[in-house]
Amino acid sequence: MTLTLLNARIPGERSLIGALINVVIDDGVIRGIDFVGATGVISLTEVEGDTIDLGGRYIVPGLWDNHVHFSNWAQARRRYDVSASNSLEQIVGIVRQWVDAGKGPFLGAKFLANRWPVQPHFSALDDVSGDTPVYVLSADLHSVWLNSAALAEQGKAGHATGYLVEQDAFDVMMVLGNVSAAEGDAFAADAARAAAARGIVGIVDFEMDWNVATWRRRIANGINQLRVEFGIYTSDIDRAIEMGLRTGDTIASTDGLLRVGSHKIISDGSLGSRTAFCYAEYPGMAGQPHAHGVLNVAYSDLVSIMAKSWAAGLSLAVHAIGDRANTLALDAFEAVHCEGSIEHAQLLTYADIARFAELGVRASVQPEHAMDDRESADSLWAGSASEAYPFRDLLTAGVTLSFGSDAPVAPLDPWFAIASAVERTRGGLPPWHPEQRIAPEAALAASARSRIAVGEPADIVIIDYDPLLSSVDELRNMPVMLTMVAGRVTHSVL
Repeated sequence: MTLTLLNARIPGERSLIGALINVVIDDGVIRGIDFVGATGVISLTEVEGDTIDLGGRYIVPGLWDNHVHFSNWAQARRRYDVSASNSLEQIVGIVRQWVDAGKGPFLGAKFLANRWPVQPHFSALDDVSGDTPVYVLSADLHSVWLNSAALAEQGKAGHATGYLVEQDAFDVMMVLGNVSAAEGDAFAADAARAAAARGIVGIVDFEMDWNVATWRRRIANGINQLRVEFGIYTSDIDRAIEMGLRTGDTIASTDGLLRVGSHKIISDGSLGSRTAFCYAEYPGMAGQPHAHGVLNVAYSDLVSIMAKSWAAGLSLAVHAIGDRANTLALDAFEAVHCEGSIEHAQLLTYADIARFAELGVRASVQPEHAMDDRESADSLWAGSASEAYPFRDLLTAGVTLSFGSDAPVAPLDPWFAIASAVERTRGGLPPWHPEQRIAPEAALAASARSRIAVGEPADIVIIDYDPLLSSVDELRNMPVMLTMVAGRVTHSVL
């Protein structure tokens, strides 16, 4: 069935006669583009098949979120958001009110312990919760704060502090996310609709799960708003290799929506939990065991694991946030001679920025994190913050950028990422390291995998404002009027 989108406007060409176009879609592909200003508006009787009149709204390629934890984000939308709390005491007050109201176990999310003078301790929660289990997940998902009842529930009674980081925290989060398939899919269906409403046509899902089975089931049950590339973790790598999964392969019986992604390896921690592995010690941590952060995978093991996956046809996605972790990750890419990405790449030395380009390693970054972390970076990475989130320097060096959210760490909204990359500000604050701002054209390119051109997939978004001429607030609140995946409408308010 042929579908024609009438009277779409090309961003950045507001004053040009040929700015309006009609886009002909057939079999999920853009088959033709007619410049209305040059030929005159086509009457409906001259158009084959169905039509949608866009009324001069702007057309851009469908947007991708290249780093999400989708099931976690779907569930996080139902957790108690404590991010507005500025102190440990405020969160304790929230828990007290919850428990006094008899609401049962408390599951909170998005606390920012790095802003507090003391680390969380189970005793503060015990004072107000009694036998009610309390879990509070950090904003970066690399730590979790439990009371004594929750520690006992997780088989960790007697833990020294109740503040768990890295793998211990991941283990708890895996248990908390263990809902029934039916309940999880209901959450996912709602989340997929929300993603499509923001112009998203595809995601790279790094959920800590055997995602091929999860997404085959979801797509079979009608959750078809998104293209999905699924990540594979080291715990499942032998299983993936035995099945012959190779990066880029399309999974059968998914209408072409599901593809094999990369092998995800978490090499270090995060800034917010002070576990990102860095050359410099964190302030106030001199002499402590993890004063430089946490290296989750020794370099020799990293090389061995990467070589095994690459030999089996799987590209690599290495989580590295601290500057020292990024150096080691690049060293491993060089040693293995493999393809892939570094996920986050938040703090880099100037020498390593050039190495990204030399090695062909993609920088998969989350610009909204720069806005979330600006205060923490200035404090915890004092003296190095000018090398944090260096998007402009990466582009100038010839590095390919891919934008994502790391949802639920940040909202699954590509317009937030674009706005933060273009303006390096949020909430009226002065731009943070404005020398690292990038052009809106580059931000859109880092958020898309196709173009509005003949022969390209009909993954299309229609918006109300020109994204190349919009203010930071207009970008962050961009009205998305229509989203299409392969010419199929997944969201519309037209």
